[in-house]
Amino acid sequence: MSCILHIETSTKVCSVAVTEDGAVLFEKVDKNGPSHAVQLGVFIDEAISYIDNHGIPFDAVAVSQGPGSYTGLRIGVSMAKGICYARDLKLLAVSTLELLCVPVLLYHEDLPEDALLCPMIDARRMEVYAALYDRSLRSVRAIRADIVDETTYREFLDERPVYFFGDGAEKCRTKILHPNAHFLTDIVPLACNMGPLAEKALAVARYEDVAYFEPFYLKEFVASQPKKLL
Repeated sequence: MSCILHIETSTKVCSVAVTEDGAVLFEKVDKNGPSHAVQLGVFIDEAISYIDNHGIPFDAVAVSQGPGSYTGLRIGVSMAKGICYARDLKLLAVSTLELLCVPVLLYHEDLPEDALLCPMIDARRMEVYAALYDRSLRSVRAIRADIVDETTYREFLDERPVYFFGDGAEKCRTKILHPNAHFLTDIVPLACNMGPLAEKALAVARYEDVAYFEPFYLKEFVASQPKKLL
């Protein structure tokens, strides 16, 4: 039996969930943000009260590690660390881009077997932060800053269908016109979908150092990229 508190603050959406053995027991979501500084503490208090009132053994805290908003991630990770220190819990980190893939894999059963998933996080102008995964969530191309034009992802699109989603995907519709390009709407990172990824990390004891863990801030990621990507 495993009970995990999940915290997701990488984008404008603020969400908290509690899962036990993968089943969602509690969830709070605010999509009207960014309002993390106001809502997150309230959501977490309610979630912990739920856990305590139901006498559920508390095993770990999972937090979305980005890439994402500097402010949002800083608030989420700080909260997660505080809970881990106070309750002597394990800290688990979940990739925001992998998290975006979870609802696609769960609820879009008509995806072709050879499909690639391309979650996108919005950045300035025509820039996005993206990665490519197959349907087993195996990384096909690592996270990168992409300036999107007609030729971006062409090498993958020429071979098989690619599904684009996340808050960076909508602005790419007018640029990526390849017949193998498909766009999914209303896909946002949510704490309720962190369960499968957090359970996997817990099963293999992939814990983060509570004292030294830092999230994947977009601004730091940009600074590390080759000049041609900026």
